[in-house]
Order: sequence, then C-alpha cells, then structure tokens
Amino acid sequence: MPVLEKARALIARPSVTPEDAGCLDLIASWLVPLGFQIERIDAGGVSNLWARRGTGGRLICFAGHTDVVPTGPLEQWTSPPFEPVVRDGHLYGRGAADMKSSIAACIVAMERLINRRGLANAATADSLCLLLTSDEEGDAVDGTVRVVEALKARNETLDYCIVGEPTCVSRLGDTMKNGRRGSLSAKLTVRGVQGHVAYPHLVKNPVHLASPALAELAATSWDLGNEYFPPTSFQISNAHAGTGAGNVVPGSFVIDFNFRFSTASTVEDLQSRVHALLDRHELEYDIAWTLGARPFLTPRGELCAALMAAAAAETRIATELSTTGGTSDGRFIADICPQLVEFGPINASIHKVDECIAVADLEPLARIYELTFERLLLSQASPNDKKAI
Repeated sequence: MPVLEKARALIARPSVTPEDAGCLDLIASWLVPLGFQIERIDAGGVSNLWARRGTGGRLICFAGHTDVVPTGPLEQWTSPPFEPVVRDGHLYGRGAADMKSSIAACIVAMERLINRRGLANAATADSLCLLLTSDEEGDAVDGTVRVVEALKARNETLDYCIVGEPTCVSRLGDTMKNGRRGSLSAKLTVRGVQGHVAYPHLVKNPVHLASPALAELAATSWDLGNEYFPPTSFQISNAHAGTGAGNVVPGSFVIDFNFRFSTASTVEDLQSRVHALLDRHELEYDIAWTLGARPFLTPRGELCAALMAAAAAETRIATELSTTGGTSDGRFIADICPQLVEFGPINASIHKVDECIAVADLEPLARIYELTFERLLLSQASPNDKKAI
C-alpha cells in the first residue's frame, strides 16, 4: 500500500516544529524521479521546499507542512509517537492526521497521474507543484510566507492550490475548507489613578471605568457574516489589574481581546469602530494591535467543483464547504492564488495523544487528490488532449 508506506516513513521522523528531521529530503527523493525540479527556500532555520513539474499552462499546487506539534507526555501514548504502528485499523503516530498522511497521499496521487498520463516535462499545459514547510505549527514566520515572497519576487503565481490540512469531521470527504476567518488581536491598557480603597474620591478605578465599554464591545454586532462566514466574533481572552494587595485600587487595567473576522469586515473598520467606542466612553487608554491573519475565501468555482466531484465519486457523500476553525498557511498562499481550498482526513485526533488516521482512508484520500488534479487538467486541455485521455 504505497500511501501507508510513505506515511509511515514520514511519521518515523521526529519533525517537531520547526525541525524537519529529513522529511523534505525524503520527499525530494520521491519527486525527482517523477520529473520535479526541486528548490529549497530555507530561511531562519526553517526548511522549505518548492517542487515544480512542467513550465507552462495553469499551475496546480499542493501545499502542506512536515512539522508536527510536540507529543505531550510520552507515557500517555499507547505506542511511541514516532514509531508508526497500525492497530485496530488505524495508523498511529504524531503527524498521522496532521498532516503527513495527506502529503503521502498527494505524492502517490501525482505519481499515478504522471505514470498514467505520461505528462511531459517541457512547456506544457500540465504544471504540478508542491509547497512544503517545516514551520506551520510554530511561529510561521520563516515557512510558507517566505516561499510566497520568493515566488512573488519572480512574478510566479498559482492557479489552484489544495492545502492538505485535516478538514473532515466524521467521514472522509464530508468537509472542505474554502476559506478561513482573519484574526485581529489587541492589548488594551486603560489608565486610572492608583490609591487606597478607603479613599475612593482620590482614585480613578480603571476596572470600573472600562467595564461599561467592555460590555458594549462584547454586545456589539460587528457584521452579519455572509454566505460562507458566520458573523465576526469578539472575545476577551485575558484581563489583569491590581498589585495583589486587597486594599489598593489599581492604576491600570490591561485587557487582551481578539476578533475572528470574516470578509464582511476589514481590519481598518474594526479598529476604527473600537477606537470610536472607547473614545465615546472617555477612557484614557493605549491599544496595541496585532494582525495575525487576514481572512481569505474561495467562492464556488472550478477548484471547489473539481474536489467536491472527486470526493463524491470516491465516498458517495456530499462535501460541505466550511470556513470554521483557526488559521492555516492558506492565508499566505491566498496572496498568489485565486482559488485555494483545504482538504484532508478526519481531524478528530489532531494535536492529541494517540493521533491516528484510519488505514481505510489512506488510499481513498490519494484517489480524491488524483481525480481532482485530473479534473483540473482536463478543464484546461484542448479537445484533442481530452480525447487522448
């Protein structure tokens, strides 16, 4: 079973972010015989691989990461996390679901497609590529974003991209991500006047002053979302004030909050509305903003249709489009790719002890990727090419 063998080989390498542990070299060794040109775009101690086959036509990309999150307590694992084992019909090991099995399935899919169709290496309408990094689970500052910057600098863009993140909920094929919300965080410091609690006329309690504004921020409807996104949400994650003494009114109140926002709002609009609200409450404050990610969205089109049709052909179930969850490297790739989706195995065990993937899902995942690639290639082929296929 080629997908199982490749997945095992990748899981056996302890590539805890940002370490690659030789995964990209192994992947390159699989791709070179298929005619891929390999380029390493490493940065800041992070390993990045850009592999391309073909030089013409529209470019179909698979993107992913070889790094994994830490294992957690080893004694809680039923078997060692970097010694992949099949047990009760599942392949166990750190990275089995997130996302080494997806990488293995993609490579097998491309290998079968190339061998079956005999795709040429020269200028052709058939161009396939892979963008892989070892820094997705960590800070993500020297990984995919650096590859995207390098591609931008030479005016190289993608037409379609599948990110192999684990997206399915209950069954393989049930969910595909066609976008992700943005993440905008802020550290708000409300200033007051510190003093003794027994002399309230001599103090300005910033907790009291800020509370009505915070309540209004939490109750505000920021937008209504749209066809693909739920409404933008506001959440306070941390709040701190005081010296630790019970008889001292604090001089400042620090609040961390976050927006998970849709394409129905902009960063600038959210920021201006927050400032206007705080000013209306006449607070003395400082605020530091951090943009973690802008939202991205791929409406229904060629890529969504191709992948949904491929999943339906293989699993006989209808794939739902979703934009839920956190951020992914898709936020960087969307800058150079108009059609980008995420699709991969069931995500129930990701980042957990005893992470696993059903062995029965490995080959179907590869077939879904293969059929998707082929459908996209057929959509750009000439009538004579389609007859030949």
